[in-house]
Amino acid sequence: MATVGVVGLGAMGSRIARRLGAAGHELVVWNRDPAKAESLVAAGALAAATPADAARRAEAVITMVADPRALIDVTEGTDGVVGGLGKGTTLIQMSTVGPDSTSRLAALLPAEALLDSPVLGSVAEVESGTLSVFLGGAPEPVEHWLPVLSTLGTVFHLGPVGAGTAAKLVANTALVGVIGILGEALALAERLGLSRDAAFEVLGKTALAGQAERRRSAVESGEYPPRFALYLARKDADLILEAAAKTGLELRLTKAADEWLAEAENAGLGDKDYSAVLARILEGTSQVESSER
Repeated sequence: MATVGVVGLGAMGSRIARRLGAAGHELVVWNRDPAKAESLVAAGALAAATPADAARRAEAVITMVADPRALIDVTEGTDGVVGGLGKGTTLIQMSTVGPDSTSRLAALLPAEALLDSPVLGSVAEVESGTLSVFLGGAPEPVEHWLPVLSTLGTVFHLGPVGAGTAAKLVANTALVGVIGILGEALALAERLGLSRDAAFEVLGKTALAGQAERRRSAVESGEYPPRFALYLARKDADLILEAAAKTGLELRLTKAADEWLAEAENAGLGDKDYSAVLARILEGTSQVESSER
């Protein structure tokens, strides 16, 4: 078993740490708010004073933070993970960031010291070990750390460092696009006089069938408990558009989905599940309808 550091103990990072601990790995944990480490420490994890301290005390360090700025904060500088990595220690970067952030890290480390490993899935998938782990890295560290990463789910080695980041942005392009299209389809049904039941029955015969079935209860109840917070989906959509723009690619559907997510976040839905964008789309439709009466 390995000694693994986990830096960033939010909803995902804390559960990753718990699952690795349950599998028998020794843990060294750090979070900006030390209170978030307390339950893990009570269960046997060691508390690190800084991200660099976590790196010095572990064989691999997982970073799972909210955004590119947070990643810079925990990896760079005197107290950052990079400064604490010794020879043979690997940084496993699991946060969802853009290609520029991954390239920036890669420039600071030898190839064998970095794995680019964002995940698809939320808290339920972490707890059940059914995440999709999109892995980029050199063959030697990939082979070495594959058993640890497999504890979290199914690992897809997609190429060198950077491939994991690219795969996560591709996957999230589909996620934010589909939820926006579903919302607009439901909004159109409402404006054309179809009942909600009829709309879901029709959508059940389309490529949106799975999403329609999955989201129906939330739409009908108006409750969107967070699995993947809307503000994070908005951040990811921005990362996607930024990455695409740097390649000269215009993603029109993703831009529209990003605008809906922005509206929903500005309406106070940022901490709800990202599917709460459906409520915003449907609310906007109702407001237009009311103003025309």
